[in-house]
Amino acid sequence: MQPRNMSMSGVVDLAAVKAAGEAKQKAEQARAEAARTGQAPASGARLVFDVDEAGFQQDVLQRSTEVPVVIDFWAEWCEPCKQLGPLLERLAGEYAGKFVLAKIDVDANQMLFQQFGVQGIPAVFAVVAGQPIPLFQGAAPESQIRDVLDQLVQAAEQQFGIVGAPVDPQAAGEPAQEAEAPEPAGPYDALLEAANQALDSGDLGGAVQAYKNVLNDDPANPEAKLGLAQAELLHRVQDLDPQAVRKEAAENPADVQAQIRAADLDLVGGHVEDAFGRLVDAVKRSSGDDREAARRRLLELFEVIGAEDPRVTAARTALARVLF
Repeated sequence: MQPRNMSMSGVVDLAAVKAAGEAKQKAEQARAEAARTGQAPASGARLVFDVDEAGFQQDVLQRSTEVPVVIDFWAEWCEPCKQLGPLLERLAGEYAGKFVLAKIDVDANQMLFQQFGVQGIPAVFAVVAGQPIPLFQGAAPESQIRDVLDQLVQAAEQQFGIVGAPVDPQAAGEPAQEAEAPEPAGPYDALLEAANQALDSGDLGGAVQAYKNVLNDDPANPEAKLGLAQAELLHRVQDLDPQAVRKEAAENPADVQAQIRAADLDLVGGHVEDAFGRLVDAVKRSSGDDREAARRRLLELFEVIGAEDPRVTAARTALARVLF
């Protein structure tokens, strides 16, 4: 049996995870404000950028682990490109960080043109978690393009937990803003403190319920969401027999539920890469409901560790390879 007072100390940097959740919430608020006003966010310049072969690894592949990257292959002599390009740029602003647009001049970047197997331009691809996805080729109606982008954004979030990146005004060349005064304590601070204390003391059932109470009234509260993910993980493994679970998983590699239980124990024990790798393998080997169960548990464990952790980034890329 695992001791009742087990904690995530040493496994998860709670401060970093909390900060990542807060950044995510701010990004969602910025998108909501942009949608309300009908304007692109102040960092619109960061949403659309030119890419060449030298910068492709960092600007596209690495960035695709945080936000879907749409690629517009174009050329100066291509008349349809001159119609499609501005439309994609406008949509990048409207979607307010749910995807970013990388523009590649095929005349200046023949190697990228060939690597993607582009047959003609304009051609539009996406890269999610390091994996290329063809979207469409040639001019297309705006309504059709919006449908494709909606499906891309939905797939990125549901399949990989990728919801876009917070906007950095300074990176877009905007003037730095003066530091804001500290926000007053929110209405849930006392409830969150009680939930955190319950988690730290090992009252896992109480912690789960306390975090849920906050989320019932404030579904987007980042600290409550992260705390709930941690409390639920510890609650799941509380009564497991680690030796029996690992034996069952080793003897039954095709048993997805056995692998899920073992992955939970891996994570609590600090073996983050092992937990992620086990579930990626389970997704690869399974299908149907079993495959979906393994994928969902993997996304839940991503929430426990935090989106900014490089181990999450690597696991998202590995997940993309087995799903596509």
